[in-house]
Amino acid sequence: MSKPNPSAATTINPAAVPQRTLYTGARMPAVGLGTFGSDHVSAREIAEAVKGAAAIGYRHFDCAAVYRNEAEIGLSFEAILQSGIRREELWITSKLWNDQHGEDDVIASCRQSLADLRLDYLDLYLVHWPFPNFHPPGCDVTSRSPHARPYIHENYMKTWRKMEELVDMGLVRHIGTSNMTIPKLQLLLRDARIKPAVNEMELHPHFQQPELFRFVVENGLQPVGYCPIGSPGRPERDRTPEDTAPTEDPAIVEIARRHGIHPAVVCIKWAVQRGQAPIPFSTHHYRANLEGVVGDPLTDDEMRQIAGLDRNCRLIKGQVFLWKDGQSWEDLWDLNGEITPP
Repeated sequence: MSKPNPSAATTINPAAVPQRTLYTGARMPAVGLGTFGSDHVSAREIAEAVKGAAAIGYRHFDCAAVYRNEAEIGLSFEAILQSGIRREELWITSKLWNDQHGEDDVIASCRQSLADLRLDYLDLYLVHWPFPNFHPPGCDVTSRSPHARPYIHENYMKTWRKMEELVDMGLVRHIGTSNMTIPKLQLLLRDARIKPAVNEMELHPHFQQPELFRFVVENGLQPVGYCPIGSPGRPERDRTPEDTAPTEDPAIVEIARRHGIHPAVVCIKWAVQRGQAPIPFSTHHYRANLEGVVGDPLTDDEMRQIAGLDRNCRLIKGQVFLWKDGQSWEDLWDLNGEITPP
């Protein structure tokens, strides 16, 4: 697939892109452009992809301070708004990084993202991970911080109160969670004054998280799915032998052949039709991803077939957030239905 030329591309009508209605009544485009380029894509390339994606019809962009490219993306947003696209047409998300959970850090961190992105407000601001654990950029899965700490609900709520304050201040329109589990969300929903609008989580055909997905939907949150095609671009240092690639699954390859599209587009179609909001990252194929969402849908039989492909294969395991020696990454995800104790 050749790299698109946004200036020559025919725009896909943003109104044709499905929308997700949040519990506030706000409407969010059901597919967005992720901006995490790992180590292999420069900030400048990602910023150019944001501009190109907006030119062909994207209106939803998922950013984060830790991606270290918000200042470059901010220049793209400035150009997008100067092109005649109104701010109200865009849905822009950013995220609070782990080393900014302190009560004195949350508002300052959000203001920095706003300054870098050249915006007056964010549509959505997420707590990126529930653990206040820092790790250096580029570290591998064996890295452990001596200062790492577990999830402690009382501390998380101190962070969440500042997130709520951002809404009160008008700096963000919605707040949400990311990489949460059912036990953690149950506590937050019990104690929050402003409940989360979304939970962002890994979702793809080989990792469908049916219980968490159902819990999120039943509690009025919108599931947002990262790694919707798997995570083919993540560094070798972050890979484990048990990882699988949904785009290489024979069933998905065959569905793609029938539709005349790439297997990655099948994964994105499935995500949108399932009810989540995928945020695929691409600097080259973002047009095909958006075309797939507005094109011919997968059949009911194809949706059922993909539902049967779940391998419970989590690709983003979070090992670097473990807080003591001898732990497994599974301890981060409360697999027994209870929050792992300190």
